[in-house]
Amino acid sequence: MSLTTRTRKRPMSEINVVPYIDVMLVLLVIFMVTAPMVTQGISVDLPQASSEPLPQEDEREPLIVSVDTNGAYYLEVGDDRSSPMALTDLTRQVGNILAEQPGTEVYVRGDEQVRYGIVMNLMASLQVAGAASVGLITEPPKE
Repeated sequence: MSLTTRTRKRPMSEINVVPYIDVMLVLLVIFMVTAPMVTQGISVDLPQASSEPLPQEDEREPLIVSVDTNGAYYLEVGDDRSSPMALTDLTRQVGNILAEQPGTEVYVRGDEQVRYGIVMNLMASLQVAGAASVGLITEPPKE
C-alpha cells in the first residue's frame, strides 16, 4: 500500500460576483445613454373645452410668438407686430428680451393647420432662449 494521503478539497462556498458587476455596469451605461432621450419633451397641459383666462400676475405685457399656416414665425410684443422671421433670429430676439426682462411670460399662438413639429421646434427654441415655461393660446370653442 502506498502511503500517499489524499487531501480532500473542500467545496467552495463563495459566490463569484464579478459577472454580476459586469452586467450591472453594462446596464448602468445603457440607462445613462437612454435617459436623456426618454426625458426630452415639453410638458403641456391641454385646456378644457371651456376654461377661464389665465390671471396675469405681472403688469408686463406677455411675449407672444405666432406661427402661421405656412410655418412663418412672428414676434408680438405688446401692440408691435413683426414681419416674418427665421427661427434663429426669433430665438436671438426672444433671448435678448428675456435677458432684459426676466420672468416675462411667453405664449405661442399657432394656426390649427400648422404641423405639430413646427410648433414643437418653436417651443424648444424658446426654452433655449431662456423661457422658463411656454403657454399655448387657444380660442374658445364655437357654439
